[in-house]
Amino acid sequence: MSCAAHWSPGGRAQLPALLAQEWDVLVVGGGITGAGILLEAARRGLRALLLEQRDFAWGTSSRSSKLVHGGLRYLKEGQFALTRESVHERDALLRDAPGLVEPQSFAFGDYLGRKPGRRAFLLGLAIYDRMAGQRARHYFGAQEFLQMAPRIRTAGLQGGICYQDAKTDDARLVLRVLQEAQSLGAVALNYCAVQSLLRADAAAAGRVNGAQVRCAVSGATHEVRARLVVNATGAWADRLHQQPAARLRPLRGSHLVLPAWRLPLAQAISLMHPRDGRPVFAFPWEGVSIVGTTDVDHRADLQQEAAITQEETDYLMEALHDQFPTLALEESDVLATYAGVRPVIDTGKADPSKEARDHVLWQQPGLLTVTGGKLTTFRAIALDVLRHAAPQLPGWQADLGPRPIFAPTPATRAQAGLLQDLPSGQAQRLQGRYGALSAQLAAAAQDGELAFIPGTQTLWAQLRWAARHESVQQLEDLMLRRSRLGIQLAHGGAAVLPRIRAICQPELGWDDQRWAAEEAAYLALCRANYSLPKARA
Repeated sequence: MSCAAHWSPGGRAQLPALLAQEWDVLVVGGGITGAGILLEAARRGLRALLLEQRDFAWGTSSRSSKLVHGGLRYLKEGQFALTRESVHERDALLRDAPGLVEPQSFAFGDYLGRKPGRRAFLLGLAIYDRMAGQRARHYFGAQEFLQMAPRIRTAGLQGGICYQDAKTDDARLVLRVLQEAQSLGAVALNYCAVQSLLRADAAAAGRVNGAQVRCAVSGATHEVRARLVVNATGAWADRLHQQPAARLRPLRGSHLVLPAWRLPLAQAISLMHPRDGRPVFAFPWEGVSIVGTTDVDHRADLQQEAAITQEETDYLMEALHDQFPTLALEESDVLATYAGVRPVIDTGKADPSKEARDHVLWQQPGLLTVTGGKLTTFRAIALDVLRHAAPQLPGWQADLGPRPIFAPTPATRAQAGLLQDLPSGQAQRLQGRYGALSAQLAAAAQDGELAFIPGTQTLWAQLRWAARHESVQQLEDLMLRRSRLGIQLAHGGAAVLPRIRAICQPELGWDDQRWAAEEAAYLALCRANYSLPKARA
């Protein structure tokens, strides 16, 4: 597998020729939904192009809860079909993407008088297990449970429940899907905004047959022609859809990131918030501990990055104080924050958490809009989109049978040799994130670059690779999405920026003035959107 030339520095010179081609499918939106559609379309012989107005995974898909889960809580709402689909897709990701999607055990304390009670929770897990085709012991007495979940509140603890789900690096999952799609002939371009849709005739009701596109890097505009446009822009879907049949309800989910030494977790801890009974969790992720999530209406401008509010911070800190009273956690312990906006369909429910998480589709001649859904079910959503797309693509035979999410890529002897000297577990980790390109990444490393960046599980070599091959247009792309250093390290990783500059500035071809401007803009973004509200003043 080779790298996409248009993702390398200088590769955007190819954009006019690429955008001038005729495409079967134009996917608008570079989150996990759009990436999944691009991959499944390319697998089935369609000429597919994806355009993203900002960076890949810039929106919800880099600011999710990082969980690949079966949706246990959806059972309470009677969403059995969504739960069954989620369990199936979770298990497929665990099977097909080891090193990128990993098992995560959850522990839930059974407290006297706290809902849901033991019987209701175990009933839900019995259904969960049946959907997954497995059986397991879930309930443990108080003393045994405390060995699994030390440091939790002991007052009123009767025992506890444990179950299995999974976790991932959401932004890297998007990049891996896009990489696989491009290996099959698809093209994905970031910083290319669809300004308007093109139609076959001047009438407003004419069939959509492309889009007017502006490249944010060059400022040039292009007309892109496609047999079908798929609007996969998530919370931004109404901008292109422009039909009042249903209204989106953007919901903000905010998170706290703490050092693992300050919130040490043997496994994920799930709890019901003492104030309103909403599910909240804390779990170990990439060398830190993530706490989330809120679920509130997001009324700010969607073109601006979301950020946690003081009210949400207080809410999550209240949950931590209740569940881990002996740790005496304070806001000063928080390394970073992040907030994502989830697109759900507004059905008028007073409680945002009660809104359904199913995906929905709308069709117009030449245009198909999809929104909603979950990170876990991106493949199922993509296949549903293609099922609905088939009537609009005459002559295309839609073979939508099950296939592996990622095709196996057995390493050659030479490739295995390049990976065997990595730190423990890193070979599978790189293969999960980079697939067939993992050995090339290791081969590109210079002296000392196969070591961990302190405080993370990221190799210095991954930054060189990202700068060279992963369409980095701004420093924030590198720090917040190609790597996750911006939320793993204090102050957005400011302390390691000098070495990152030494590695990446020559690869990116930026002069000193450009690097200084990028660094200033990135650090300002971290203060404004990835820090506690009190730090923004």
